[in-house]
Amino acid sequence: MSKYIATRAMRGANALVTEAELMLNRALNEKGADTPVSFPNTAYYLPTILGMTGKSIEKLGDLQFVVKYARDMLHPLPAFAKWTPYLGETLDSGMATLLAAETIEAVRFAYGLQPEPMPGFKLAGGTSFTSPESGGENLDGHLNGPIDDIQLRSWGIQLVDGRMPGFAAIVGCAKSNAVAVKIVRELQRRNILTFLCGNVNGRSIIHQLQEEGVELGYNTFTVPFGTDTISAIYALGFATRSALTFGGLKPGQSREILLYNKERVFAFVLALGEVDDLKYAAAAGAINFGFPVIADTVIPEILPTGVTTYEHVVSMPFNQIEGKDDLERAEQLVQKCIEVRGVKVKVSNVDVPVPYGSAFEGEVVRKADLRIEFGGKHSRAFEYLQMAKLDEVTDGKIEVVGPDFSKVEAQGSMDMGIVIKVAGRQMQQDFEPVLERQVHYFVNGASGIQHVGQRDIAWIRISNAAADKGFSLESFGKILHARFHEDFGAIVDKVQVTIVTDPALHAEWLEKARVAYDFRNKRLADLTDDKVEEFYSCTLCQSFAPNHVCVVSPERLGLCGAYNWLDCKASFSINPTGPNQPIKLGKQIDDRKGYWQGTNDYAKIGSHGVVEEVSMYSIMENPMTACGCFECIVMLIPEANGVMVVSREDTSLTPAGMTFSTLAGIAGGGMQTPGVMGVGKFYLISPKFISADGGFKRVIWMSSVLKETMKDEFQAVCEREGDPDLLDKIADERNVTSVEDLLAWLEAHNHPAMAMEPMF
Repeated sequence: MSKYIATRAMRGANALVTEAELMLNRALNEKGADTPVSFPNTAYYLPTILGMTGKSIEKLGDLQFVVKYARDMLHPLPAFAKWTPYLGETLDSGMATLLAAETIEAVRFAYGLQPEPMPGFKLAGGTSFTSPESGGENLDGHLNGPIDDIQLRSWGIQLVDGRMPGFAAIVGCAKSNAVAVKIVRELQRRNILTFLCGNVNGRSIIHQLQEEGVELGYNTFTVPFGTDTISAIYALGFATRSALTFGGLKPGQSREILLYNKERVFAFVLALGEVDDLKYAAAAGAINFGFPVIADTVIPEILPTGVTTYEHVVSMPFNQIEGKDDLERAEQLVQKCIEVRGVKVKVSNVDVPVPYGSAFEGEVVRKADLRIEFGGKHSRAFEYLQMAKLDEVTDGKIEVVGPDFSKVEAQGSMDMGIVIKVAGRQMQQDFEPVLERQVHYFVNGASGIQHVGQRDIAWIRISNAAADKGFSLESFGKILHARFHEDFGAIVDKVQVTIVTDPALHAEWLEKARVAYDFRNKRLADLTDDKVEEFYSCTLCQSFAPNHVCVVSPERLGLCGAYNWLDCKASFSINPTGPNQPIKLGKQIDDRKGYWQGTNDYAKIGSHGVVEEVSMYSIMENPMTACGCFECIVMLIPEANGVMVVSREDTSLTPAGMTFSTLAGIAGGGMQTPGVMGVGKFYLISPKFISADGGFKRVIWMSSVLKETMKDEFQAVCEREGDPDLLDKIADERNVTSVEDLLAWLEAHNHPAMAMEPMF
């Protein structure tokens, strides 16, 4: 172990703990011990402190315990002439640094100094944040601050299915703006979530990217925390929350949380520029989590000792990296980071003139940067994929029928249709909608392209920047040809794409597409649980929640909302040994509650013996488990004889006295909890939604965001249930926030749940 690193890390930790003590004492004198402190829209109080100590921090006075805890972890600096192993002392100093950093950030929140202000700064996708001092109003010109629970869970499925293979914390400032952009683009191209913080002599990589017009925010996988080093605590807090959210671990299980991150969360720290004492101390904190540190300057290295999987600290001086220029050196630096952490990266090889990867899926093309749009208010765009015989498809043929957009004025619009023909010996007609739905993700992967909707309500925008680089109508075909072969090569042998802008042909193909859409709708409506002999397992989330089991049936999609029965069927055809395996139902044990011999057998095997039985149609008896990336939580309200449904976008207090984030700790982590269940939102409209317990009529409270965004679907369910006015009888956070108010509401609106038999 390097004495130099140990000395600097211990020195940095001592200084930061002292700073935390001074800031806290000042805050206690000025604001009082009872002043509330929290990270907004997170359920884990101060997550690193909670995870490592088990202590929930709710007010300033609670932080006195934390600074004492951190102080007790510190060690004297190594003696000048005496050598000792130092690793344990260094790791302790690193953890003390993290606890002190989170304390400081909490105090800053109490003063309204977080998220960090940066005049003129805007986050991609219009993301906005609030401060306790602002009265809850959105703040413009601020950096991200801590990631909220809504975003953590929405990223969940990408984390577990491999689309987001890991995350990087970049601390400091790159050699130049061009190098900063190159590093971030290389990480985005590999779909690695990137957190930005720190500075060198007052200049941060955040400044560099802002100056170059790089979009930052949740939507682009590149999140700016703050321009000082201690804002790196938000990245370590994210790692801690991942273990608590998806791993089913409990606050205070520090060793288990650290091991979980070492084994399951593929993250690394990239230190750019000069490394000072505080950065050494913060790096020591990251190493506790099994996250290696790679520096682009000359620093001592720490070889493997078992704390991280490979090297602990790697020095890769930027000017000594092989490469013809700085951009090539930046690419090599990123590759080294990935190699040291062992991140399994999948890069799509798509021949288009713009950067391509999942990190660009959330980009928004605003009016000021719009070159052309298809669909939306002023034109019609549609997407239609059809299966054809092998001899009817010419693989790789991309045809544009009609004019391109070169003669359309800037910010104009035109009609467009994307017609895709696929052929393959393993292709089935049932797979058509599965593949067609991928157009959204495939097209959105191109930087400077925005895709919204599907079928005949698609809306696509091309930015000026993408058009200037040569992105054309033909580029859509190149993307789709490459990605269908890459992702669905086991069932697709040939792909042919026709881009239709000719008005007459556009109208003709649109009519054909609508006939096909209608046929599929009827086909899916007829696809019910009792019409099939097998359901499918989904073990994607087991990479994060080892004992979670998910059973997907025609009438119950996955709790993440991303996989339905047809998706799983197609997935199994593509990868017979993959995460989606057929479950032969066998003997039906209970048709009302949804028990089969096959599903029970799978539950035991899939959960490694933790779950004995799973009821497909009940929330009260052996409900399905959940990982943490569910779209909604359904929970029993016993006093009201019904259930509430909370959307993950809803940050308000529910009648149960808890927010979504707090409830998620009960519903997630692979635990089977009667009366609580994580679900995909479209399961709510299924005839099998908690059908053993009374179905949709049991819903007595629902987040308004669900009521508004799925109003038409819910209205159809209400009519199916024989109560057209039922939706108006369901309360939401705008009118009910307590059990007492809920009971009064249900009585006043004559909700049917009040007269139904008891749920337990």
